[in-house]
Amino acid sequence: MAWKDPDIEGVRALLAAGATPPGGPEPTLEERRMRIDAFAEMVPLPEGVTRATGEIGGRACERLEPADAVEGRRLLYLHGGAYVIGSARSHRPLAAQLAAAARAVAVVPDYRLGPENRFPAAVEDAVAAYAELLDETDASRIVVAGDSAGGGLSLALALALKARGLPQPAGYYVISPWADLTQSSDTYRTKAATDPMIQRDAVAGSAADYLGGGDARDPLASPVFGDFDGVAPILIQVGSEETLLGDSLKVADVAGQARVQVQLEIWPEMIHVFQAFFFQCAAARRAIAAAGAWMEARLSAATS
Repeated sequence: MAWKDPDIEGVRALLAAGATPPGGPEPTLEERRMRIDAFAEMVPLPEGVTRATGEIGGRACERLEPADAVEGRRLLYLHGGAYVIGSARSHRPLAAQLAAAARAVAVVPDYRLGPENRFPAAVEDAVAAYAELLDETDASRIVVAGDSAGGGLSLALALALKARGLPQPAGYYVISPWADLTQSSDTYRTKAATDPMIQRDAVAGSAADYLGGGDARDPLASPVFGDFDGVAPILIQVGSEETLLGDSLKVADVAGQARVQVQLEIWPEMIHVFQAFFFQCAAARRAIAAAGAWMEARLSAATS
């Protein structure tokens, strides 16, 4: 179909250029990990953002600090990659853009991935990272964010913090969250033809690699089955043309019914984690700016 957005065809062409040719051999897990990391090296950091490496919660991490970061502000960013690929390196460009938008130091941990490390390893690492951030600053000065699996992990963290009696952050910003590992959303069918990145069979395989026989309906694996009562406000951004659209609708439903303040933005014609293509897509830049304003408002409320 013809898209009205002037940039989305270019994004789709970029993805098509890197896709496996029909009938070609599928890349190994290690090749997939190398490719997603290499993508990040193509995109420079925003002006004024510096990078440092370190550890948090016992895991390696990157810290991305804008020159105008407000003292004490932290953005805990949990990267995507279906719980089997991705890293602080692969998501450095997007995390840096968000850090600049929120005027916060972004902390991006390399949480453990499947199949080497099974559920709930990623959740445990996210809790450990958040708990260590509480030694640096107040919970009200932290926003937790993530994309795709990292978005689902952010929501799982919300439930884990509640269960452990740890304070909630200022808010959760989730991009195209993979929040239902049962793959039950109808949009896997209705958006299959327009989603160039995510299809049911592929993510089902990743879910199996991560869960290792665990229950996909466990709320820490699939937060849509959790109780969000008492969880901090949530901002959801998702594209209209992605198979995971249904997951975002479910999150908004269950969290909203639990009386959580939820802001759901469905961006017309956009695809999975379109914000990552900010370097060639104006809608992505607008979405990041909108998220930055939302995070600013949440974080500013802590000091007003």
